[in-house]
Amino acid sequence: MPPKADLNKAGWEQSDFPILCETCLGPNPFVRMSKQEFGRECGTCARPFTVFRWNPGEGGRFKMTVICQTCAKIKNICQTCLLDLEFGLPVQARDTALAVRSEAPTSEINREWYAQNAEGKLAPHESLMKTGRVGSATKEMLQQLARSDPYYKRNRPHICSFFVKGQCNRGAACPYRHEMPTDKDDPMAKQNIKDRYHGRNDPVAKKILSNYAASKGLVPPDDPSVQSLFLTPLPQDATEDSIRTRVVQALPFLSPSDIRSIVHVAKTKSAFVNFTSRNAAERAAEAWANGLDWDGSIVGVKWGRSKNKTAPVASTSETVAT
Repeated sequence: MPPKADLNKAGWEQSDFPILCETCLGPNPFVRMSKQEFGRECGTCARPFTVFRWNPGEGGRFKMTVICQTCAKIKNICQTCLLDLEFGLPVQARDTALAVRSEAPTSEINREWYAQNAEGKLAPHESLMKTGRVGSATKEMLQQLARSDPYYKRNRPHICSFFVKGQCNRGAACPYRHEMPTDKDDPMAKQNIKDRYHGRNDPVAKKILSNYAASKGLVPPDDPSVQSLFLTPLPQDATEDSIRTRVVQALPFLSPSDIRSIVHVAKTKSAFVNFTSRNAAERAAEAWANGLDWDGSIVGVKWGRSKNKTAPVASTSETVAT
C-alpha cells in the first residue's frame, strides 16, 4: 500500500534536472550537481522546490537555482540568472521588444495559486509566454539585442568584501575576486528577483534598451518636460481613434491612462503621442527604437521638441504638447 500523501506538501515542486541557460551551466560538459528536495522557497511564488547547486567551471563561483521550474516555464527563462532562454535577454527587455504583458500576479495575493494552476497547463518544455504578432521592426530589434554565445564572465566569483576593507588574509587562496568596486552607487547592484522576473524596474534591461534606442537616434531630450513622441508617416486612413488603439496595443506594459492625448495631423500623415510622464515616454521610445509596426509598414518615431524649439514638422509646431 503506497504511503499516505503529506497534505502539507501539496503543490510543492519536485524535479530531476534544472532548467538552465548555457552560460549558467558552464563550459564543462561533466558537471556535478547537488540536489536538495524542497530546499528553499521559490523567489517568486514562494512554493518550496528542488534546489540544485553546482560549480560551472574552474574559477567560477557556485551557482544555484532560485526559482521553481513552473515559474521558469511560464516566462521561458533560466532558473538561475532569470534571462530568456532563446534570446539571452532580461524579461523586461524581451517583453518590451515583443510588446507582451506579464500575466503572472506581481503581488503576494494568489501567486501560489496561480503557479499551481499554471503547472497543470504546462506540457514538458512548454512555456505559457505568448509573443503574439511579431513585426519586422520587432524581429530586427530582437536579432540585434539577442546574445547568441555564452557569456561565462557572469560566472565569476563575487568581490571579496574583506579585500575591499583591507582585511583579507587569504591572498591567492581566496575564492573571491580581489578587486575594488568601480561604483558603489551602480544601479546594477540593486537588482532583486521579483523585479527581474516580472520585468519591472530592472536596471540591466533599462541600460540595454536605452543604449539601443540611443543607437537608433532616440536619445531623450535634455529638457525633462518633453513627454511626446512624433509618428510619421501614418497610413492615409489613420484616425485619432485608430492611432490610440494601435499605440495601446503596442505598449501593453503601460496603462492607457499613461497616454495623455494624441494629436493627429491628417494633412501631413503624422501624429504626436503625448504621455503623462517622462518615464512613460522613454519606455515607449525604447519599445519603438526601430519604428512602430503598422500592418506591415513601419512608422518612424522621433522625440517631440521643447516649446521654445521648432517641431519636427514646421506646419504643426503649435500641436506639440510637452
